[in-house]
Amino acid sequence: MQSEDFRQLALALPEVVEKSHFGRADFRVGNKIFAALPVATRGVVKLRPEQRDVMVAGEPKIFAAQPGGWGDQGWTRIELAEADEVTLRSALQAAWRNVAPKKLLAMVK
Repeated sequence: MQSEDFRQLALALPEVVEKSHFGRADFRVGNKIFAALPVATRGVVKLRPEQRDVMVAGEPKIFAAQPGGWGDQGWTRIELAEADEVTLRSALQAAWRNVAPKKLLAMVK
């Protein structure tokens, strides 16, 4: 996968908008960031720590905790070149669900 694939999959989720955070593309639902593209070869998603731990254990070449305090909060790196579409879509959907407004979640169940 590449950064454009990440972008398209993120924007395909309900009510997602692309904005910029510290000069880098980010993706928001309900004005909350759930994913970002800090560099061309890597994405990051906002998972719960337990979700991140499962993904890292299952696919350590693809997923890693973001260093520092961000990783403690569940932010997870995705090495795009190692990921396939199903894996990337799953991670983005999980991150989206973690921050989407409850009303929106109820509408898309």
